[in-house]
Amino acid sequence: MENSKGNIVSRLSYSFGAFGNDLLFGLLSTYFIMFVTTHLFNSGNKAQDAKMIGFITLIIFFLRFVELAIDPFIGNAIDNTHTRWGKFKPWVVVGGVLGPAALVILFTDFGGLTKSNPMLYLILFAILYIAMDILYSFKDIAFWSMIPALSFDSREREKTATFARIGSNIGGGTIGIVVMPLVLLFSLNANQGTGDSRGWFWFALIIGCAAALSAVVVGLGTKEVESDLRKNKEATTFKGVFRVLMHNDQLMWLSLAYGLYAIGMSLTNSFELYYFTFILGDASKFSILALINTIVGLAAISIFPALAKKWNRRNVFLVAIALMLIGLMVFSLANSSLILVLVAAELFFIPQPLIFLVALMTITDSVEYGQLKLGHRDESLTLSVRPLLDKLAGAISNLVVGITAVAASMTAGATAATITNHGRFIFKFVMLGVPAVSILVGALVFFKKVKLDEKMHASIVDELERTWAKDFDSDDESESTGSQPSSKAELSYYAPVAGEVIPLEQVSDAVFSTGSMGRGFAIKPSDGRVYAPFDGIIEATFSTRHTVGLVSENKIATLIHIGIGTVKMKGNGFITYFEPGQRVSQGELLIEFWSPAIKKAGLDDTVIAVITNSDNLSEFEIENKGEVTKNDVVLTLEKK
Repeated sequence: MENSKGNIVSRLSYSFGAFGNDLLFGLLSTYFIMFVTTHLFNSGNKAQDAKMIGFITLIIFFLRFVELAIDPFIGNAIDNTHTRWGKFKPWVVVGGVLGPAALVILFTDFGGLTKSNPMLYLILFAILYIAMDILYSFKDIAFWSMIPALSFDSREREKTATFARIGSNIGGGTIGIVVMPLVLLFSLNANQGTGDSRGWFWFALIIGCAAALSAVVVGLGTKEVESDLRKNKEATTFKGVFRVLMHNDQLMWLSLAYGLYAIGMSLTNSFELYYFTFILGDASKFSILALINTIVGLAAISIFPALAKKWNRRNVFLVAIALMLIGLMVFSLANSSLILVLVAAELFFIPQPLIFLVALMTITDSVEYGQLKLGHRDESLTLSVRPLLDKLAGAISNLVVGITAVAASMTAGATAATITNHGRFIFKFVMLGVPAVSILVGALVFFKKVKLDEKMHASIVDELERTWAKDFDSDDESESTGSQPSSKAELSYYAPVAGEVIPLEQVSDAVFSTGSMGRGFAIKPSDGRVYAPFDGIIEATFSTRHTVGLVSENKIATLIHIGIGTVKMKGNGFITYFEPGQRVSQGELLIEFWSPAIKKAGLDDTVIAVITNSDNLSEFEIENKGEVTKNDVVLTLEKK
């Protein structure tokens, strides 16, 4: 087990890394395009400036699509990295330092090339941009892949992820709070509150340095757990990625729904600073909105578990989408009223963390759906879909923002007073109308096609529990264990948990009591720790953490199931200390669970142990029927 002090340092370091990661993401995805459209090109020739903005937005759009296509190869390169510092941290530090440096340079005109040699500028821009984007992707993928590498303890992983989400939310809010104060502070010419190129460069430099510092802190403050389990056994091919994704229909429908939502959400969020600058006429007030968003975002994250439990995820999604659409309607009526703008922006923003979590939880559940449908588990590939969709939405958003800024004349030298009614109409239509349609269509796809809710996921896990060991038979002993067939047919099965042994027939779940899952026994637990009953390999794991499957060297397969109906708890109250494929020894701690939490949920905490391939046994003898500990043999088993 990890040292508590070390855990705290690791969590804080990782949280600061998430803070810096979102600072950099905001700089790249939201504020860079603002700089490009309003300050980078200021030659005095509006037609030439508009043409250059068009070229830049098209280059960004095209290069981001290219980068999306190579993301799987970036992930594979990270998986195959082996250094004394681990596989993730080198990429976090290298990408996290060089990526921001490249982005800061992009906040310049390359020494006046935008005017003196526009074509050379475009070529150099494209080269530097794709290099920056690839460096950012290496850092981003490595950073969010680190959580499983920091601990085998599922509770510690949850704490680390929670700290990271808090840091991420604060980072995303902070950059919005400081953007205009920093730009105006360093600008030589305020330009009626829009600042100048010098101010935007210093803003980018400060944010870039903070992001780079956070990457270094992650490198110094975290430690990857050394384990053979994390060594990549087989490279993931590009074809393999899409084969997995395309055969999981629930994941695909969810991806379409979330992708449409993300495009609409990203568009409106990207235009908000434009609204404050060119509609309200006071960009400095944008800091008020960003501050409120930071506070509200933290509150929304904290109430999600209670809302999901009370309403279920689909209802949370429905209410969240309704609030966003109401927010867009209020925005359309707000005009130059700061109060109405803030109300509209909050109605639009409050649901965003909730929808993100609904999508993330549903994508996580689709891992088991794909496992049941395809016969193998593809956790990393499945979970990679969400960030890919966010990047895709960002690429489309940047293109649309650039085109709209030119069409609405919100370019260099423009102010709120210079924007015509026609320009305002174009701007509001793209900022509010297009996102409303995109979000609404995404919601319709979600409710029509995405059937994977909590109830369906629970039934999928139940089915997986029943079928996971069906392929283990006496004819292929070396395949799952990775060892030569054992000549030892007899196996002593130790108690997996302390408590009172009871016959399987007394269990209140017919699936187990009738023996359809295999022969076995149950224990009324007096302790909340589950141990390995014999030496073997972890062959079955589930995101709900309430059950685990092991296989011995001579291919005896057992399923240890904590409680009855506990799949509904979605992992709350359970901590796991293993990874899929891990070799464990008898008596090694596998799971901790909290019985009061199970009983509070109105469920039975009985621990059930069954031999799922008990038809292959010639001997099945219960040795102990009273109180037992992990040191007591409960069963003696012998293969046919």
